[in-house]
Amino acid sequence: MQRVASGDEAAVADLYDRFGPLVFKAACQVLPTRAEAEDAVQEVFVRLWKTADRYDPRRAKLVTWVILIARRHMIDRLRRKSSRPLDQAIDIDACEIGGESAESGSESITSEQGARLRNRIKQLPELQRTVIEKAYLQGYTLREVSEQLDSPLGTVKSALSRGLGRLRDRIDNERAM
Repeated sequence: MQRVASGDEAAVADLYDRFGPLVFKAACQVLPTRAEAEDAVQEVFVRLWKTADRYDPRRAKLVTWVILIARRHMIDRLRRKSSRPLDQAIDIDACEIGGESAESGSESITSEQGARLRNRIKQLPELQRTVIEKAYLQGYTLREVSEQLDSPLGTVKSALSRGLGRLRDRIDNERAM
């Protein structure tokens, strides 16, 4: 990201090669058409280029930061259009990328990992599962989730925190085995 921030075009190309498929997959899950997803990917990488100097590797992995920027951009895009994402079940593999993993290296997400993630989410208590699906996979803000579920915002935030903690614990336990 330091190279991207300094204007190195090759670094921007490397960033796109590494994370483009992952961002596209996420865009396909949230946006209604492939064309909108493609436009969103381009806009996300422009945003990443413009904010590259803000990335701090001590605070988050690069993949986490890229997905956070992408998610925020897609939510903004949906709000601008005054539309809402489809209320549907989790479909992590909605936009297959020719059987390839979304990125290279140890942080890659394969179809097998996507299936394990779906299974982990399905095992969560209903409120935690619903909040994670709506906030992370459908693009709603926590305030919107609170209104949809007719639950206090604090309850929704707690459910999200507990659900993510349980997912993290399960992943750590599986890695330890």
